[in-house]
Amino acid sequence: MARKKQAKVVNMSGKRKTAVARATVKKGKGRVRVNSQPIEILQPELARRKAREPLIIAGAMNRLEDVDINVNVHGGGVMGQMDAIRTAIARGLVQYNGGAEGIDSDLEEEYRRFDRSLLVNDPRRKEPKHQLGRGARKKWQKSYR
Repeated sequence: MARKKQAKVVNMSGKRKTAVARATVKKGKGRVRVNSQPIEILQPELARRKAREPLIIAGAMNRLEDVDINVNVHGGGVMGQMDAIRTAIARGLVQYNGGAEGIDSDLEEEYRRFDRSLLVNDPRRKEPKHQLGRGARKKWQKSYR
């Protein structure tokens, strides 16, 4: 009994602060969607440019022609979400274009040369507020001495 060949689908995630993005990379026509909307209409423009960085690098290396990318993102603020999106997209493309060995070392090297945070989640988080102060570090001042 002949088995039908499965289409390759790669799921990757990216995180920044409290934002989480999940990207699905599969064979397609070159569409990139974020929360079911084309990436070209994301606002603000500066954030959109940041989210498109891994696409520009992969496009220059001809790794993007027949790939559809769907990204779902939630949590955090605008720039945190954009950093999470770019990490998820970059990791998904590296994994998808890897073939039998698992990773596309040329694309991974290019991403690392451009910006290491494209492939690695940023572990920094907000420090919690402590008692006796207005924030994580600032304390109430006293002036009676």
